[in-house]
This record gives sequence, structure tokens and C-alpha cells, in this order.
Amino acid sequence: MNRDALDRWCERGILALVLVILMFGPLATGAVRTLEFLIIQGLTLGVLILWAARLWMGPRARLLWPPICWAVVAFAIYAVARYRTSDIEYVAREEMVRVLIYAFLFFAILNNLKRQEFIQIISLTLVFLAMAISFYAIYQFITGSDRVWHFLKPYPHRGSGTYISPDHLGGFLEMVLPLGLAYTLMSRLKSAAKVFTGYASLVVLAGIAVTASRGSWFSTLLALAVFFSVLLAHRGHRLPSFVLLVVIVAAGVFLMPKSQLFQARTKVLLTGRPDAMRFALWRPAVRIWQENVWWGVGPGHFDARFREYRPQEVQRRPERVHNDYLNTLVDWGVAGAALVAAACGLLIWGLAKTWRFVRSPVGELGPGRSNRFAFVLGAATGLLAIAFHSVVDFNMQIPANAILAVALMAMLSSHLRFTTEKFWVEMGPGKKALASAALLAGLVYLGQQGWRRAREYVWLERAAHASLFSPAQAEMLRQAFAVEPANADTAYAVGEALRRQSQEGGDSYRNMEGVDYRQLAEQAREWFGRSQKLNPWNGYSFLAYGWCLDWADRKAESGPYFDRAEQLDPNGYFTMANIGLHYVELGNYAAAKSWFERSLRLQPTENIIAKDYLEITQRRLLEAATNDISARLSTLSR
Repeated sequence: MNRDALDRWCERGILALVLVILMFGPLATGAVRTLEFLIIQGLTLGVLILWAARLWMGPRARLLWPPICWAVVAFAIYAVARYRTSDIEYVAREEMVRVLIYAFLFFAILNNLKRQEFIQIISLTLVFLAMAISFYAIYQFITGSDRVWHFLKPYPHRGSGTYISPDHLGGFLEMVLPLGLAYTLMSRLKSAAKVFTGYASLVVLAGIAVTASRGSWFSTLLALAVFFSVLLAHRGHRLPSFVLLVVIVAAGVFLMPKSQLFQARTKVLLTGRPDAMRFALWRPAVRIWQENVWWGVGPGHFDARFREYRPQEVQRRPERVHNDYLNTLVDWGVAGAALVAAACGLLIWGLAKTWRFVRSPVGELGPGRSNRFAFVLGAATGLLAIAFHSVVDFNMQIPANAILAVALMAMLSSHLRFTTEKFWVEMGPGKKALASAALLAGLVYLGQQGWRRAREYVWLERAAHASLFSPAQAEMLRQAFAVEPANADTAYAVGEALRRQSQEGGDSYRNMEGVDYRQLAEQAREWFGRSQKLNPWNGYSFLAYGWCLDWADRKAESGPYFDRAEQLDPNGYFTMANIGLHYVELGNYAAAKSWFERSLRLQPTENIIAKDYLEITQRRLLEAATNDISARLSTLSR
């Protein structure tokens, strides 16, 4: 087999791997869980290996390097630098790894999948994948299913397809829908293929409808308004576009008012009372960002820093800001946001330069058909939709959706080669060696991180299936920590297991009879101390540390730890309840009562600790008052 044939096989291998990544992510609940993302990480390594082989096998190695590449490289370098100065190393490293994977995929797709047949294969695969997921979402909506594969989802009357959140399904579908419509109206596909593509697009539109995601509805409407405005202004496509637009509008007008869920969701939007919980996160996010305006508080750090600024009405763990732009400012600061904005600006600039070279002409016999124009308009409109949606959601924090956006940006940028030859870089031996070194560095680092994360994941999964807080679970957690000694959550989990064992006594566990509870509490305290060093913003580790001191009858030393916990989570019901327990240990029932009452004000329901102990403290205070009155009466009677 000659070098040309090997090069073609490598190119097809890259296409196959990218297709698997683009399909697997959405099917695997957005690849938000560790195992699924590790699979994507492994597939990305395969892409890099094949690309490195192509650099040396191809008869004429050239690198396509449009201006957006400089912004992508700059942000990747900035991500590495910002990671090294972050407060929580483990969390920042996970975010940096994601950024590096997205960057490598961008360059790999840009330089290996720029041929029109490859772009068409990817586009149509995405359209029919979106159709299949939409059918699943429609089934969930009709039956009220609360399942996504074998997972439970908290949205039983909304379609989420293979995602847990309907909003994130909407983000995926709204990026794909314009591609399907564009290939239906403007491509050179055969008539039968266009019929199937058009049908798939209508199913995708129905999938967006059943998500009941107002952000997705609004973003899709805006994107389709731009899409059809472009086509209606184009004489050759005016009639078929108008017909399709009428069909879509008529279907919406006929079907949507018949849905009670649609009416309820629309009423909330029109009455100016949208999801208050979502917008309640924005003000704390701004306050967190203001701590470090230029560089941000650290990659992925919003969740860790949120508790300190938590509003009283938000008692859940948000994980991300429900606004991708604000999330970028919080994590990466103005510097990082500026690099992202530069990449988007250069993409728009490239799109403007490409537009007149790919726009389909109108001949004497009617409109010209152009796969290039179909993809450029469809992909650009899909990215516009997700840009609108990102104002009220965090789709770019969902790996499957982020990778799809990156792939569309890379394929759009590849069309700049039709405008000029100046974006091509001839690859001599020196440049090949430099590019190979970059790919090798990515392979080694991402491979090492993936292997390390996979080993940790195995131990954490074993611990998750062991008896809760048992010695066996604690030992498995120790093994996970030995693999990844920077994970503050694992250190906290080990400490919590030991704390519970100390509280219940060694006799409650097999092979631990006679173990001194003080010894277990001391071990737990050591693990909570490690957790504090690895993540100084987790107030729960300070609570637990203070509990260990109280339990070991060192109550005079525990106060500062409970004070620090309150500083880190001043509006957290769980924190307030545990501080109340501290005052119970001190015998100060009046103070404990006020903390339990405050906890119940923050979380009136599902707050067992505060509810039960408030009753206990009230009884103790009543008993003390009764005893005091009895003692006074006894004194007076003498």
C-alpha cells in the first residue's frame, strides 16, 4: 500500500472518529459524566495519532491557518497559565483538559475534514441523529416518562431526549435544525434525500417544541428569522423558503395553543415572571467576578465560590451560572472573555469574507444549488441560535454541545480557503517537526491525565457501590485519593466516613470492634484538614473539622472552624443547622434555637436536622425555665 492510500485511510479514520465523538456525546447524556468524557478524550487521542501520521505520509503537507487559529491557541495557552495559579488545582485542571481537547479537535477538523463530501457526511449525520433523539423526546413528552436510558430525570413532562436537561437538548437541536433546513432548500442532494432531510428537520423542530425550554424556543425563533430573511432576500430561493416558512408557522399556530404546558410556559414568560431561580444566580456571579475582574476566580471555580455569595432563595448547588457569558467572566476574567470574543469576532470576519464566494448563483434556468452555501448558512445560523440561548443557559459547559459548536466553527473556518491562498502554510521538515511535537505533547499529557482520571474513577465507582460510610468504602476512597491526591472532595468523603464511624462507634462495623471513637475522630479531622488545604472555599470541611473537635471534647478549640464555615456559607441552611448542633454540644440551647430557626427559614421543608433539634432545644429551654421557676418558688416558700 503506497503513501497516498495510507493517507486516505488516515483521513477516513479521522472522519470516523470525529463522527463517533459527535454522535456519542449527545447520546451519552451530553458526556457530562466522567466515564463518557473519558471515552471522548480517548477518541480525541486517536484523532491526534492519525493526524500526526498524515503530516508525514501526505504527498504535500499543508496546514490551513486562518486568523481564528491564533485566538484558539492564545486561549489554550491562557487556560494552561490560569490553571497553574488557581486556588483549587483539581477543578482547574479538569477545565483545562476540556479546553485542550476542544482546541485539538478544532485544529484536527479544520485541517483534515475540510473536503465538501466530509462536511456533508457530518452535517447529514447530525441531522438524522437529531431526528432520532427528537423522536425519543417526543415519546417522553407524550408518555410523561421520567427516564433517560436508565437514568432518572427531574423533568417528567418535558422532552429531554438523551440529555438529562431539556434545555441542553434544546441547545443541541437548535444548532442542528438550520443545517437540515439549509440542505433541504439549497443543497445538491437528490430529491429523495431532500425529502428525508426536510422530514428530519420538521421532527427536530418538534423536538425543540417538546423540550418546553423557553430559552431554546426564543433562540430558535430568532435564528430562523435570520435564516429565512436571508433566503427570502435571495430571489432563487424565495418561493421554496416561503412555502416552508408557511408550513412551520402554520404548524406552530395550530399545535402549540393545544398544549397546556406550552400555554403555562408562555404565560410565565409573557407576564414578566420567568424562572427567578435562574436569574438569582446572576447577581452572586457578578460579585464573584468582581473579586478578580481581569483574570477571574479560576477555571470551574464558580460552584466552589458560590456559597459565600448565596442568596437566601437558592439552597441548591448550581454548579454553573445560567449564562455562558457571565460564566466565562467568573472563571476566566476579562482576559479570557476577550480571547473568546476575539475568536468569535474572527469567525464572523471569516464568514463575511467567505459569504460571496459560497453564495449560490442564480442562472437563467433558476437558482443554483450549492452544498457550500447550504452548510455556511446552516452552520452560521445554528451557532447564532446557541449564542442567543447562552444568555440564559450554560450549554457551552455541556461537552457534547461545546464540541458540536467547535466542530461547526472549524468547518466554517475551513471555507476561508475559497477566498485566498494566503491562509495555507507549507509544511517543510522543520514545521512538520514542530507540529508533530505539539501533537506529541498533547498525546502524552492528555493520555496521562486520562489514565489517571480513569483509575480514580474506578475506585470512586467501587466506593459508591460499597456500604455507606463503612470501613470498606473508606478504604476504597483512600485508594482513589492515592491515585489523585488533589481531589478535595475525595479527602472530604474519607473524613466523613471516618466521622460517621466515630459517631456510631466501632462496634457498629465488622472488624472494628473495640476501636476507639476518639482515634477515628482524629483520623477524620486529618482528612478534613487535607480537604481544606485542597479547597479552602468548602465550608462543609470546616463544619466537619469543628464537629470532630467537639466530639473529642475539645470544644474550646472548635469555635473558629464553625465561624469560618459561616463566613463561607452565610445563607446555607445545612451550615446553619450544623452550627446549631455545635451550640447544642456547648449546652447553649438559646443560641442553638436561633440557628435552627434560621436554618428552617432558609429551608422550611426537607430540613430534618433543624426541625428535630429545634423541638429538642425548645423542650430543654422549657425544662430549664420550669426548673428555674420551681427553684425560686421553693426559695420563697422557706
